[in-house]
Formats: sequence, structure tokens, C-alpha cells
Amino acid sequence: MQSSLADRFYDAAVHALAAFGMLLLLAPTFVVLVISFTGGITLKFPPSSWSLRWYLELLQSREIIEPALTSLKVAGLATLLSTILGGVAAIGLARNQSKVARVLDALFMSPMVLPAMAFGLSLLLVFNVLGIRLSVATLVLGHTIICVPFVIRMVGASIQQLNPILITCSLSLGASRWYTFRRVTLPLIKRGILASAFVAFLSSFDNVPVSLFLADARTEVLPIKLWAILEGSLDVRVAAMSGVIVIVTLIGLICAEAFGGVTRQVGAR
Repeated sequence: MQSSLADRFYDAAVHALAAFGMLLLLAPTFVVLVISFTGGITLKFPPSSWSLRWYLELLQSREIIEPALTSLKVAGLATLLSTILGGVAAIGLARNQSKVARVLDALFMSPMVLPAMAFGLSLLLVFNVLGIRLSVATLVLGHTIICVPFVIRMVGASIQQLNPILITCSLSLGASRWYTFRRVTLPLIKRGILASAFVAFLSSFDNVPVSLFLADARTEVLPIKLWAILEGSLDVRVAAMSGVIVIVTLIGLICAEAFGGVTRQVGAR
């Protein structure tokens, strides 16, 4: 009887802590979404009136649309490069137990360990030493570096779940390594690749520290532009843009879960 009461108390405490944690995580997003539908001219919660005014204003605001398009371009290129490079690295390191493989794995994971601001500053210093001028290309390169670790971890998790007997059987039946990779390995790890690409895109699109150091004077990315607008005024367009990002991200997450199993790939490691 006492054991049953203790178990119930434990379950209730765990559920209460989980609910509290979810509330802390979701409350800011909920507040931003609600504010974005205000009919007023300032950021106020709860809104005194409701309107789609600021979403319509957003469609006509080149000041925000152009940095958003730049962020989409940079994130798309960084996602493509990081998926290719990280996928190749994951295939080579996933089941390799050598010391060299462990050293390389730690090296590839270093961008996740270093403080983001320190990493962005370090990249800036490296480019200055090499005499490379800041441009969209340096921004894409910096974003690629920070996205590669996510791809390696998630694609590596998919490879770890892959039954090695399937590859052995394909090779023993006379198939080449390229044919085995293309017709056996790649289809089986496809979900992990898609999920890692989605996470890499979000990491690049929302990145501030690297963008802050590596963007040139003519290149404006969305997160930094929104921050600059908020420093000058409590512009409701920022809340509207944030609402668009939240809604699009939620739709993308649902699609990624349906087609790529993103939560399974993240939790597999």
C-alpha cells in the first residue's frame, strides 16, 4: 500500500515538473503569437484589439523581407553543404572505432562545445589572417561549420541502427560498394539525412553569433535585422515575423516528423 502511494506521488511529481518545464518553454512562443495579432501599434500583452494588420504590413516591408530572403539563401546553401559533408563524415566515422576516428569525431563536434560568440569571433580572426573578405560566401561557410555536427550525429545514429548483415549480403552477392551504398545503405538512412537537413536549416536560419561576426556591411540576415529593429522601437512587425517563423517551423516539423522521423533520429543517439 505504501509502495503504491509512493509510486503515485512519484508519477505526480514527475508529471508536474514536466508540465512546468513545458510551460516555461512554450509560454514565450504563445505570447509572441498572441501579440502578433494585435490591432495596436505597440507590443502589449494581452492585446487591446485583434487584427491581421501587422501581417499585411509585413508583406509590404522590404526592410524585413529582404533580410528574410538572404537568411533563406544562406540557410539553404549551408544546409546543402553541411548535409553532404556531414553525411560523408558520418558514414566514415559511425562504426569506426580507431583512435583517429575518435579524434576526428571530437574535432567535428568542437563547434557545438565552444561558446557561440567565441566561435564566431575565432572564424572572423581566421578569415582576417587568411586575407579573406567578408561576404555571403564566408557567412555560408561559417553556417556550414556549425551545422555539420548536427548532421554527423543524426546520420551517424541512422547508420548505427542499420543492420550490417544487409551490407555484407549485398557485397557477397557481387554488388560493388557504390551500388551497395546507392541501393541499400542510402535508402535505409534516408530518413536520418532528411531529419538532419531540417535541423541544420533551422540552426542556420536562426543563428546570430556567427552571422554577427561574418556578415559584411551589405549583407543583412533576418535575426540580426529583427534585433536591430527592436533596439530602436517595439515594432509589432517583429512579432508578426516571429509568428510567421513559428508557424512555418511548426508545419516543417510536422512534415519532417511524418517523412523523416526527426524526433526518432534526435533521440536515437
